[in-house]
Amino acid sequence: MVHKVVLDNGIRIVAEKMASVKSVSIGLWVNIGSRDEEASEHGMSHFLEHMFFKGTEKRSAKEIAREIDAIGGELNAFTSRETTTFYAKVLDDHLPKAVELLSDNFHYSKFDPREVEKEKQVVIEEIKMVEDDPEDLVHDLYTKEIWKGNPLGRPILGTIETISGITRKKIIHFLKRTYDPHEIVVSVAGHFDLNTLMKMLDKAFGRYTANETRLHPRIAPEITPHFQIKKRKLEQVHLCIGTQGLPQGHPDRYALYVMNTILGGSVSSRLFQEVRERRGLAYSIYSYPSSYQDGGLFTVYAGASAQNAPKVMGLILKELRKMKDKGIDAVELEKAKNHIKGSLMLSMESTSSRMSKLAKDELYFGRYFSLAEVAAEINKVSMDQVLQLAENIFNPKYLSLTALGKIDPEMLPKELSL
Repeated sequence: MVHKVVLDNGIRIVAEKMASVKSVSIGLWVNIGSRDEEASEHGMSHFLEHMFFKGTEKRSAKEIAREIDAIGGELNAFTSRETTTFYAKVLDDHLPKAVELLSDNFHYSKFDPREVEKEKQVVIEEIKMVEDDPEDLVHDLYTKEIWKGNPLGRPILGTIETISGITRKKIIHFLKRTYDPHEIVVSVAGHFDLNTLMKMLDKAFGRYTANETRLHPRIAPEITPHFQIKKRKLEQVHLCIGTQGLPQGHPDRYALYVMNTILGGSVSSRLFQEVRERRGLAYSIYSYPSSYQDGGLFTVYAGASAQNAPKVMGLILKELRKMKDKGIDAVELEKAKNHIKGSLMLSMESTSSRMSKLAKDELYFGRYFSLAEVAAEINKVSMDQVLQLAENIFNPKYLSLTALGKIDPEMLPKELSL
Protein backbone atom coordinates (compact mmCIF):
# COMPACT_ATOMS: atom_id res chain seq x y z
CA MET A 1 0.00 0.00 0.00
CA VAL A 2 1.25 3.46 -0.92
CA HIS A 3 0.94 6.27 1.61
CA LYS A 4 0.91 9.92 0.59
CA VAL A 5 1.27 12.88 2.94
CA VAL A 6 1.60 16.58 2.08
CA LEU A 7 3.62 18.54 4.62
CA ASP A 8 2.48 22.00 5.67
CA ASN A 9 5.09 23.60 3.40
CA GLY A 10 3.85 21.71 0.32
CA ILE A 11 6.47 18.95 0.11
CA ARG A 12 4.82 15.68 -0.89
CA ILE A 13 5.86 12.38 0.69
CA VAL A 14 5.03 9.07 -1.00
CA ALA A 15 6.04 5.84 0.72
CA GLU A 16 5.56 2.13 0.11
CA LYS A 17 6.48 -0.63 2.57
CA MET A 18 8.17 -3.77 1.26
CA ALA A 19 8.04 -6.31 4.07
CA SER A 20 10.26 -8.87 2.32
CA VAL A 21 13.41 -6.71 2.15
CA LYS A 22 15.94 -5.37 4.65
CA SER A 23 16.88 -2.23 2.68
CA VAL A 24 15.20 1.11 2.15
CA SER A 25 15.65 3.66 -0.63
CA ILE A 26 14.80 7.32 -0.16
CA GLY A 27 14.90 10.01 -2.82
CA LEU A 28 14.46 13.76 -2.70
CA TRP A 29 13.08 14.63 -6.15
CA VAL A 30 13.10 18.29 -7.19
CA ASN A 31 10.95 19.08 -10.24
CA ILE A 32 13.70 21.26 -11.69
CA GLY A 33 16.07 20.17 -14.44
CA SER A 34 18.17 21.47 -17.29
CA ARG A 35 15.13 22.66 -19.24
CA ASP A 36 14.35 25.13 -16.43
CA GLU A 37 17.67 26.94 -16.76
CA GLU A 38 18.14 30.28 -18.44
CA ALA A 39 20.74 30.33 -21.22
CA SER A 40 23.33 31.83 -18.87
CA GLU A 41 22.59 29.09 -16.31
CA HIS A 42 23.09 26.19 -18.72
CA GLY A 43 24.43 23.23 -16.73
CA MET A 44 23.54 24.70 -13.33
CA SER A 45 21.14 21.91 -12.26
CA HIS A 46 23.76 19.25 -12.82
CA PHE A 47 26.46 21.38 -11.21
CA LEU A 48 24.26 21.78 -8.13
CA GLU A 49 23.92 17.99 -7.97
CA HIS A 50 27.68 17.89 -7.46
CA MET A 51 27.88 20.79 -5.03
CA PHE A 52 25.32 19.41 -2.56
CA PHE A 53 27.93 16.79 -1.62
CA LYS A 54 30.88 19.15 -1.21
CA GLY A 55 30.52 20.08 2.44
CA THR A 56 27.96 21.46 4.88
CA GLU A 57 28.16 23.52 8.04
CA LYS A 58 28.57 20.25 9.99
CA ARG A 59 30.50 17.99 7.61
CA SER A 60 33.25 18.17 5.04
CA ALA A 61 32.90 16.32 1.73
CA LYS A 62 35.22 13.61 3.08
CA GLU A 63 33.14 13.21 6.25
CA ILE A 64 29.96 12.85 4.19
CA ALA A 65 31.62 10.07 2.18
CA ARG A 66 33.01 8.37 5.28
CA GLU A 67 29.65 8.36 7.10
CA ILE A 68 27.73 6.71 4.27
CA ASP A 69 30.57 4.23 3.64
CA ALA A 70 30.65 3.34 7.34
CA ILE A 71 27.10 1.96 7.12
CA GLY A 72 27.59 0.24 3.75
CA GLY A 73 25.09 2.55 2.11
CA GLU A 74 24.84 4.52 -1.10
CA LEU A 75 24.41 8.31 -1.25
CA ASN A 76 24.29 9.92 -4.66
CA ALA A 77 22.36 12.12 -7.08
CA PHE A 78 21.45 12.47 -10.76
CA THR A 79 20.10 15.18 -13.02
CA SER A 80 17.69 14.88 -15.93
CA ARG A 81 16.13 17.42 -18.23
CA GLU A 82 13.17 17.83 -15.84
CA THR A 83 14.29 16.70 -12.39
CA THR A 84 17.20 16.70 -9.96
CA THR A 85 17.28 13.77 -7.54
CA PHE A 86 19.25 13.18 -4.34
CA TYR A 87 18.95 9.67 -2.97
CA ALA A 88 20.23 7.15 -0.46
CA LYS A 89 19.94 3.39 -0.13
CA VAL A 90 20.72 1.78 3.21
CA LEU A 91 19.78 -1.08 5.49
CA ASP A 92 16.57 -0.33 7.38
CA ASP A 93 18.45 0.15 10.68
CA HIS A 94 20.37 3.02 9.11
CA LEU A 95 17.41 4.96 7.70
CA PRO A 96 17.73 7.75 10.34
CA LYS A 97 21.33 8.33 9.25
CA ALA A 98 20.33 8.45 5.57
CA VAL A 99 17.59 11.01 6.26
CA GLU A 100 19.96 13.08 8.38
CA LEU A 101 22.65 13.11 5.68
CA LEU A 102 20.19 14.03 2.92
CA SER A 103 18.69 16.77 5.09
CA ASP A 104 22.10 18.18 6.05
CA ASN A 105 23.26 18.26 2.43
CA PHE A 106 20.03 19.81 1.19
CA HIS A 107 19.61 22.51 3.85
CA TYR A 108 23.13 23.34 4.96
CA SER A 109 25.51 22.94 2.01
CA LYS A 110 28.03 25.78 2.13
CA PHE A 111 28.89 26.05 -1.57
CA ASP A 112 32.35 27.13 -0.56
CA PRO A 113 33.89 29.24 -3.39
CA ARG A 114 37.03 27.10 -3.27
CA GLU A 115 34.95 23.93 -3.73
CA VAL A 116 33.02 25.64 -6.54
CA GLU A 117 36.25 26.34 -8.42
CA LYS A 118 37.46 22.77 -7.87
CA GLU A 119 34.18 21.22 -8.98
CA LYS A 120 34.09 23.34 -12.12
CA GLN A 121 37.17 21.49 -13.28
CA VAL A 122 35.58 18.14 -12.40
CA VAL A 123 32.44 18.91 -14.45
CA ILE A 124 34.51 20.24 -17.35
CA GLU A 125 36.33 16.89 -17.37
CA GLU A 126 32.93 15.18 -17.36
CA ILE A 127 31.91 17.23 -20.42
CA LYS A 128 35.16 16.25 -22.16
CA MET A 129 34.49 12.61 -21.29
CA VAL A 130 31.13 12.79 -23.09
CA GLU A 131 32.82 14.45 -26.06
CA ASP A 132 35.25 11.52 -26.15
CA ASP A 133 32.40 8.98 -26.07
CA PRO A 134 30.81 9.10 -29.54
CA GLU A 135 27.71 7.15 -28.52
CA ASP A 136 26.92 9.73 -25.82
CA LEU A 137 27.91 12.66 -28.01
CA VAL A 138 25.77 11.70 -31.00
CA HIS A 139 22.67 11.65 -28.78
CA ASP A 140 23.46 15.14 -27.47
CA LEU A 141 24.03 16.46 -31.00
CA TYR A 142 20.82 14.85 -32.23
CA THR A 143 18.65 16.12 -29.36
CA LYS A 144 20.09 19.63 -29.62
CA GLU A 145 19.28 19.80 -33.32
CA ILE A 146 15.85 18.15 -33.34
CA TRP A 147 14.69 20.45 -30.51
CA LYS A 148 16.67 23.39 -31.78
CA GLY A 149 16.21 26.57 -29.76
CA ASN A 150 14.32 24.88 -26.92
CA PRO A 151 15.97 24.42 -23.49
CA LEU A 152 14.80 20.79 -23.53
CA GLY A 153 17.26 20.11 -26.33
CA ARG A 154 20.36 21.41 -24.56
CA PRO A 155 22.91 18.97 -23.10
CA ILE A 156 22.31 18.45 -19.38
CA LEU A 157 25.96 19.00 -18.44
CA GLY A 158 26.15 22.48 -19.94
CA THR A 159 29.18 23.72 -21.89
CA ILE A 160 32.74 24.45 -20.87
CA GLU A 161 31.94 28.17 -21.26
CA THR A 162 28.82 28.18 -19.07
CA ILE A 163 30.37 25.97 -16.38
CA SER A 164 33.48 28.17 -16.30
CA GLY A 165 31.26 31.16 -15.49
CA ILE A 166 29.53 29.61 -12.44
CA THR A 167 30.07 31.37 -9.11
CA ARG A 168 28.68 30.88 -5.61
CA LYS A 169 26.48 33.95 -6.13
CA LYS A 170 24.96 32.44 -9.29
CA ILE A 171 24.34 29.13 -7.47
CA ILE A 172 22.45 30.86 -4.66
CA HIS A 173 20.47 32.92 -7.18
CA PHE A 174 19.46 29.78 -9.12
CA LEU A 175 18.43 27.96 -5.93
CA LYS A 176 16.28 30.84 -4.77
CA ARG A 177 14.70 31.22 -8.20
CA THR A 178 13.85 27.57 -8.79
CA TYR A 179 13.79 25.37 -5.66
CA ASP A 180 10.35 25.46 -4.09
CA PRO A 181 8.80 22.99 -1.61
CA HIS A 182 5.75 22.62 -3.85
CA GLU A 183 8.10 21.25 -6.53
CA ILE A 184 9.60 18.57 -4.24
CA VAL A 185 8.61 14.95 -3.72
CA VAL A 186 10.26 12.73 -1.10
CA SER A 187 9.86 9.11 -2.16
CA VAL A 188 10.59 6.10 0.08
CA ALA A 189 10.39 2.38 -0.64
CA GLY A 190 11.56 -0.56 1.44
CA HIS A 191 11.43 -1.77 5.03
CA PHE A 192 10.46 0.93 7.57
CA ASP A 193 7.98 1.89 10.25
CA LEU A 194 5.54 4.36 8.71
CA ASN A 195 4.89 6.53 11.78
CA THR A 196 8.59 6.79 12.57
CA LEU A 197 9.38 7.62 8.96
CA MET A 198 6.79 10.41 8.73
CA LYS A 199 8.03 12.02 11.95
CA MET A 200 11.62 11.91 10.67
CA LEU A 201 10.73 13.42 7.32
CA ASP A 202 8.56 16.15 8.82
CA LYS A 203 11.40 17.11 11.14
CA ALA A 204 13.98 16.96 8.34
CA PHE A 205 12.09 18.78 5.58
CA GLY A 206 8.89 20.25 7.02
CA ARG A 207 10.37 23.67 7.82
CA TYR A 208 11.84 24.32 4.37
CA THR A 209 10.39 27.46 2.76
CA ALA A 210 11.05 29.51 -0.37
CA ASN A 211 9.96 33.12 -0.77
CA GLU A 212 11.78 34.23 -3.93
CA THR A 213 10.81 31.52 -6.41
CA ARG A 214 10.33 32.73 -9.99
CA LEU A 215 9.75 29.62 -12.06
CA HIS A 216 9.59 30.20 -15.82
CA PRO A 217 6.81 28.40 -17.67
CA ARG A 218 8.11 25.40 -19.58
CA ILE A 219 7.96 25.91 -23.35
CA ALA A 220 6.73 22.87 -25.27
CA PRO A 221 9.35 21.71 -27.80
CA GLU A 222 8.71 21.65 -31.52
CA ILE A 223 10.40 19.21 -33.88
CA THR A 224 13.01 20.69 -36.23
CA PRO A 225 13.64 18.05 -38.90
CA HIS A 226 17.32 17.84 -39.79
CA PHE A 227 19.95 15.90 -41.68
CA GLN A 228 23.33 16.60 -40.06
CA ILE A 229 26.66 14.90 -40.53
CA LYS A 230 29.46 15.64 -38.07
CA LYS A 231 32.82 14.42 -39.32
CA ARG A 232 35.21 12.95 -36.76
CA LYS A 233 38.03 10.43 -36.98
CA LEU A 234 36.37 7.40 -35.40
CA GLU A 235 36.41 3.68 -36.02
CA GLN A 236 32.62 3.69 -36.43
CA VAL A 237 29.87 5.94 -37.69
CA HIS A 238 27.29 6.58 -34.98
CA LEU A 239 23.72 7.18 -36.17
CA CYS A 240 20.62 8.60 -34.51
CA ILE A 241 17.49 8.43 -36.63
CA GLY A 242 14.44 9.84 -34.90
CA THR A 243 11.09 11.51 -35.01
CA GLN A 244 8.41 12.88 -32.71
CA GLY A 245 7.39 10.83 -29.68
CA LEU A 246 4.78 11.19 -26.95
CA PRO A 247 4.67 13.24 -23.73
CA GLN A 248 4.68 11.40 -20.39
CA GLY A 249 0.94 11.36 -19.83
CA HIS A 250 -0.22 10.50 -23.35
CA PRO A 251 -2.96 7.84 -23.44
CA ASP A 252 -1.05 5.92 -26.14
CA ARG A 253 2.10 5.56 -24.02
CA TYR A 254 1.52 1.85 -23.41
CA ALA A 255 1.16 1.23 -27.13
CA LEU A 256 4.44 3.11 -27.55
CA TYR A 257 6.15 0.75 -25.09
CA VAL A 258 4.85 -2.24 -27.05
CA MET A 259 5.90 -0.82 -30.41
CA ASN A 260 9.38 0.05 -29.12
CA THR A 261 9.88 -3.43 -27.66
CA ILE A 262 9.04 -5.01 -31.01
CA LEU A 263 11.03 -2.55 -33.12
CA GLY A 264 14.29 -2.19 -31.21
CA GLY A 265 13.82 -2.38 -27.47
CA SER A 266 14.93 -5.97 -26.87
CA VAL A 267 17.36 -8.59 -28.16
CA SER A 268 14.54 -10.34 -30.03
CA SER A 269 13.42 -7.06 -31.66
CA ARG A 270 13.19 -6.62 -35.41
CA LEU A 271 16.14 -4.23 -35.67
CA PHE A 272 18.46 -6.27 -33.44
CA GLN A 273 17.66 -9.50 -35.23
CA GLU A 274 17.83 -8.06 -38.76
CA VAL A 275 20.86 -5.77 -38.47
CA ARG A 276 23.04 -7.58 -35.92
CA GLU A 277 22.05 -11.23 -35.81
CA ARG A 278 21.08 -11.87 -39.44
CA ARG A 279 23.47 -9.52 -41.27
CA GLY A 280 26.23 -8.82 -38.72
CA LEU A 281 26.39 -5.14 -39.66
CA ALA A 282 26.46 -3.64 -36.15
CA TYR A 283 27.26 -4.59 -32.59
CA SER A 284 24.96 -2.02 -30.97
CA ILE A 285 21.53 -1.12 -32.32
CA TYR A 286 18.43 -0.20 -30.34
CA SER A 287 15.41 2.09 -30.20
CA TYR A 288 13.95 4.03 -27.28
CA PRO A 289 11.24 6.60 -26.51
CA SER A 290 12.06 9.78 -24.55
CA SER A 291 9.01 11.30 -22.85
CA TYR A 292 8.73 14.58 -20.97
CA GLN A 293 5.98 16.75 -19.54
CA ASP A 294 4.94 18.24 -22.87
CA GLY A 295 6.81 16.44 -25.62
CA GLY A 296 8.79 13.40 -26.63
CA LEU A 297 11.07 11.75 -29.16
CA PHE A 298 11.38 8.30 -30.66
CA THR A 299 14.96 7.41 -31.58
CA VAL A 300 16.90 4.58 -33.17
CA TYR A 301 20.65 4.39 -32.53
CA ALA A 302 23.23 2.28 -34.33
CA GLY A 303 27.02 2.15 -34.54
CA ALA A 304 28.60 0.67 -37.67
CA SER A 305 31.65 0.94 -39.90
CA ALA A 306 31.69 3.73 -42.48
CA GLN A 307 31.28 1.08 -45.17
CA ASN A 308 28.23 -0.48 -43.50
CA ALA A 309 26.59 2.69 -42.18
CA PRO A 310 24.54 3.39 -45.37
CA LYS A 311 23.24 -0.20 -45.34
CA VAL A 312 22.32 0.06 -41.65
CA MET A 313 20.58 3.36 -42.24
CA GLY A 314 18.59 1.82 -45.10
CA LEU A 315 17.58 -1.16 -42.97
CA ILE A 316 16.42 1.09 -40.12
CA LEU A 317 14.25 3.11 -42.50
CA LYS A 318 12.93 -0.14 -44.00
CA GLU A 319 11.85 -1.39 -40.56
CA LEU A 320 10.21 1.95 -39.70
CA ARG A 321 8.34 1.82 -43.01
CA LYS A 322 7.27 -1.77 -42.37
CA MET A 323 5.98 -0.85 -38.91
CA LYS A 324 4.09 2.11 -40.34
CA ASP A 325 2.57 0.22 -43.28
CA LYS A 326 1.89 -3.21 -41.81
CA GLY A 327 2.01 -2.86 -38.01
CA ILE A 328 2.58 -5.98 -35.94
CA ASP A 329 1.14 -9.49 -35.70
CA ALA A 330 -0.61 -11.21 -32.80
CA VAL A 331 2.42 -13.28 -31.78
CA GLU A 332 4.67 -10.21 -31.59
CA LEU A 333 2.03 -8.34 -29.61
CA GLU A 334 1.71 -11.07 -27.00
CA LYS A 335 5.47 -11.53 -26.63
CA ALA A 336 6.02 -7.77 -26.26
CA LYS A 337 3.34 -7.49 -23.59
CA ASN A 338 4.87 -10.34 -21.61
CA HIS A 339 8.34 -8.83 -21.98
CA ILE A 340 7.22 -5.44 -20.67
CA LYS A 341 5.24 -6.88 -17.76
CA GLY A 342 8.04 -9.26 -16.83
CA SER A 343 10.69 -6.53 -16.90
CA LEU A 344 8.49 -4.24 -14.84
CA MET A 345 7.71 -6.85 -12.20
CA LEU A 346 11.37 -7.86 -11.88
CA SER A 347 12.50 -4.24 -11.54
CA MET A 348 9.98 -3.63 -8.77
CA GLU A 349 11.83 -6.11 -6.56
CA SER A 350 14.44 -3.37 -6.20
CA THR A 351 13.74 -0.69 -3.58
CA SER A 352 15.52 1.85 -5.77
CA SER A 353 13.33 1.15 -8.81
CA ARG A 354 10.18 1.19 -6.72
CA MET A 355 11.21 4.48 -5.09
CA SER A 356 11.78 6.00 -8.54
CA LYS A 357 8.40 4.82 -9.85
CA LEU A 358 6.63 6.30 -6.82
CA ALA A 359 8.27 9.68 -7.40
CA LYS A 360 7.67 9.79 -11.16
CA ASP A 361 4.02 8.80 -10.76
CA GLU A 362 3.55 11.65 -8.28
CA LEU A 363 5.46 14.23 -10.31
CA TYR A 364 3.81 13.50 -13.64
CA PHE A 365 0.36 12.28 -12.64
CA GLY A 366 -0.22 13.31 -9.04
CA ARG A 367 -1.19 9.74 -8.19
CA TYR A 368 0.20 6.23 -7.92
CA PHE A 369 -0.37 3.57 -10.59
CA SER A 370 -0.30 0.07 -9.13
CA LEU A 371 1.44 -2.75 -10.96
CA ALA A 372 -1.96 -4.32 -11.56
CA GLU A 373 -3.19 -1.09 -13.21
CA VAL A 374 -0.11 -0.87 -15.42
CA ALA A 375 -0.40 -4.54 -16.42
CA ALA A 376 -4.08 -4.03 -17.26
CA GLU A 377 -3.23 -1.05 -19.50
CA ILE A 378 -0.52 -3.05 -21.26
CA ASN A 379 -2.96 -5.90 -21.82
CA LYS A 380 -5.40 -3.46 -23.48
CA VAL A 381 -2.98 -2.54 -26.26
CA SER A 382 -4.20 -3.80 -29.65
CA MET A 383 -2.55 -4.35 -33.02
CA ASP A 384 -4.69 -1.58 -34.52
CA GLN A 385 -3.60 0.85 -31.79
CA VAL A 386 0.08 0.15 -32.50
CA LEU A 387 -0.47 0.55 -36.25
CA GLN A 388 -2.25 3.88 -35.78
CA LEU A 389 0.51 5.09 -33.47
CA ALA A 390 3.21 4.08 -35.97
CA GLU A 391 1.38 5.92 -38.75
CA ASN A 392 1.27 9.07 -36.62
CA ILE A 393 4.83 8.93 -35.27
CA PHE A 394 6.73 7.78 -38.36
CA ASN A 395 5.72 10.82 -40.36
CA PRO A 396 8.39 11.69 -42.97
CA LYS A 397 8.06 15.42 -42.26
CA TYR A 398 9.46 14.87 -38.74
CA LEU A 399 12.16 12.34 -39.59
CA SER A 400 15.71 13.40 -38.65
CA LEU A 401 19.25 12.04 -38.83
CA THR A 402 22.47 12.81 -36.99
CA ALA A 403 25.58 10.94 -38.13
CA LEU A 404 28.92 11.22 -36.31
CA GLY A 405 32.10 9.73 -37.71
CA LYS A 406 34.42 9.40 -40.68
CA ILE A 407 31.89 9.21 -43.48
CA ASP A 408 31.50 10.87 -46.83
CA PRO A 409 28.09 12.59 -47.09
CA GLU A 410 27.86 11.26 -50.66
CA MET A 411 27.54 7.74 -49.21
CA LEU A 412 24.27 8.60 -47.51
CA PRO A 413 20.92 9.40 -49.16
CA LYS A 414 20.20 13.10 -49.46
CA GLU A 415 16.97 12.83 -47.51
CA LEU A 416 15.03 10.49 -45.27
CA SER A 417 11.89 8.92 -46.63
CA LEU A 418 9.46 6.25 -45.52
